[in-house]
Amino acid sequence: MTTTLDVKQTRSLPEHAHDRPLVSCRFEPQGRFVFAGSEDRTVVRWSLADGAKASVAGHESWVKAIAFTKDGAQTITAGYDGRLVWWPTDAEKPEPIRSLDAHQGWVRSACTSPDGALLATGGNDHAVRLWNIQDGSLVRELAGHERHVYSVQFHPSGQWLLSGDLVGVVKQWDVATGQAVRTFDAKPLHTYEGGQQVDFGGVRSLAVSPDGTLVAAAGLHKATNPLGAVHEPLALLWEWETQKLLQSHIAEGITGGVLWRAVLLGDNTLMAASGGSSGGFLLFWKSDKDKEFHRFGLPVLARDMDVHPDGLRIATAHHDGKLRITCLSAA
Repeated sequence: MTTTLDVKQTRSLPEHAHDRPLVSCRFEPQGRFVFAGSEDRTVVRWSLADGAKASVAGHESWVKAIAFTKDGAQTITAGYDGRLVWWPTDAEKPEPIRSLDAHQGWVRSACTSPDGALLATGGNDHAVRLWNIQDGSLVRELAGHERHVYSVQFHPSGQWLLSGDLVGVVKQWDVATGQAVRTFDAKPLHTYEGGQQVDFGGVRSLAVSPDGTLVAAAGLHKATNPLGAVHEPLALLWEWETQKLLQSHIAEGITGGVLWRAVLLGDNTLMAASGGSSGGFLLFWKSDKDKEFHRFGLPVLARDMDVHPDGLRIATAHHDGKLRITCLSAA
């Protein structure tokens, strides 16, 4: 695609359908396929060229995280069953290449290092782990979180890994040594509700700008009734070098929403997918403004989002079983 990024011209493209709710989605690095995890415990793959659909089963629970080898030849799925499974990306009928127990309890997040050598995972056992992506061997464990780890994200330099947990602690790790070097304070994303006696929120997504100068943590705040889904989307944006908090990005009028995934685009616009009782939205903020400059409504609540390698097409996974594609440009 040769069109220019213009988020105010965001438009819908043909969608893909599954017969059960979707919980996660990712484009593979070559841009040929889009994958989604479903509540029926399968992983669904659609070809972007012709819409051809394949479904594979290798987990005993929902698949929350999807990652890939750098060349896109293999897909790695991570489930609430604590397992990692490697698949051939473009096989007509994919069969597992390997499967391993990665965490005790849910694996909530997985991502590939910029050089393609490592896979990072985080889960409910409070652990962050680095794996050799080629053979699945454990490289090292990064210990230090005291609560569930919800998100992991590499810095573009490959030197650092970020991980965010339930109570709003974001740790920066030295990948080579496994040592924690500093912490970002994302506590506004966490709520403890004494009446309901629940911890709620957490760092649902981490994003780093392509040039490595900004880092964002996304989730929710104002959780006045967590179990009743009364809470509002929130993203925090810092300057990487100084850790200065630049903005608290809010979304007025969305009183039942969570930012499930956030991405910093090439021009440092923060884009996030919100889903909840208020519906589904793609939200866009500039780094110097607290309120979004554009809001694109989705037909139903979104649970995950990803950006195609072309930087223009966006996939969103939805509760109605649809994988929707939007484009950040005019026709």
